[in-house]
Amino acid sequence: MTGRERGPFDGQFLIAMPQLAESDFERSVIYICAHSEDGAMGFVINRAQSVTFPEVLEQLKLVGEGMPDLSAPGIGDFPVLCGGPVEPGRGFVLHSDDYAGDGSIPITDELFMTGTLDVLRSVAAGKGPDKAILVLGYAGWAPGQLEGEIANNDWLTCPAIEDLLFDRDLDSKYERALFSMGVRPSSLSSNVGHA
Repeated sequence: MTGRERGPFDGQFLIAMPQLAESDFERSVIYICAHSEDGAMGFVINRAQSVTFPEVLEQLKLVGEGMPDLSAPGIGDFPVLCGGPVEPGRGFVLHSDDYAGDGSIPITDELFMTGTLDVLRSVAAGKGPDKAILVLGYAGWAPGQLEGEIANNDWLTCPAIEDLLFDRDLDSKYERALFSMGVRPSSLSSNVGHA
């Protein structure tokens, strides 16, 4: 699995600039998990989903015999995020490297993405990865689109910070991602010019 060629933005954060206000990506922090000449894919990591983890398990019919009680401590606290506007019914788990199932794909040396039901079963049984989030849907870009948006100053980019990726304080992630770059949110302007 380590042979997958990584793109220049793999493992990076995209931080929305003010001109993306009133769009699906207003004040978004996106974790890019795949970037190549074929396009890019990432997940919004600072927007809560309206469903809980137990509700997801019930919808997928992963409850019943052999599964833990959905009211057990911790199960209801497992983060479920709105990963983006593309395929909002499709789920992915971003997680630490201490779990690797058949469908796990390395994003970096420390982070994996798994899109199979096995990881959800493992999390529900208390045998999942140490650090993980479930994202429903994703953000996608056609070939060259992300590069064009970055050149247009729609996004700031910076290396992803694992602690911020898995942090459950969603409301302050945007500001903290900017601060990690030494940028004050109040210093951003929606008036962008090119020299």
